[in-house]
Amino acid sequence: MVPDALAAALADAGARMDARFWVPGSAGNLSARIDGERIAITRSGIHKGRIKPDSDIIAVDYDGRALVEGQKPSAETGLHCQLYRLFAPIGAVLHGHSIAATVLSQHALKAGTPIIFSDYELVKAFGFASHAGDVVLPVFENDQDIGRLAAYIEPLLQRDPPIGYVIAGHGVYGWGSTVEHAFWRYEALEFLLACELERRKMK
Repeated sequence: MVPDALAAALADAGARMDARFWVPGSAGNLSARIDGERIAITRSGIHKGRIKPDSDIIAVDYDGRALVEGQKPSAETGLHCQLYRLFAPIGAVLHGHSIAATVLSQHALKAGTPIIFSDYELVKAFGFASHAGDVVLPVFENDQDIGRLAAYIEPLLQRDPPIGYVIAGHGVYGWGSTVEHAFWRYEALEFLLACELERRKMK
């Protein structure tokens, strides 16, 4: 039900994220749009660095329901579905739990501010013409009720579509037009977060 090439691409992305320590344990979830009715997503409870493409990537509908009885998608499937529903250009969504994202987002939530990237050349990875100025990465409070969390962030995403977002104390959501595009945008986000964490240590 999931195209072989798409499952292989997600497995490869998971292995690369694991090599960078972005998906420890069973953390994170990866998905890709199959068509207008189906999404491919990692099943619940697997290690993203050792994904088996033929069994660990499953198909769900846009309401997050598994299309094969007995299969269990990631607990955060609703957040992936939301992004595909809201933004037609999105073809893949990656989510991981890096140290930088976890630490910076907890600090940002306590301060009541987003994470702001100022004067970083790599913001050009998101289509900005210049490094000058501030780029905002929203931080949302964690909530184990994914439906409630999705309902809270939806108007914020629609009002000002971000380059990605972070769930506080949890991790990054990044996306792109394909799995590969999503990976290098996600990689850029993690680089910026790591730089910002180091920058703050120097103050």
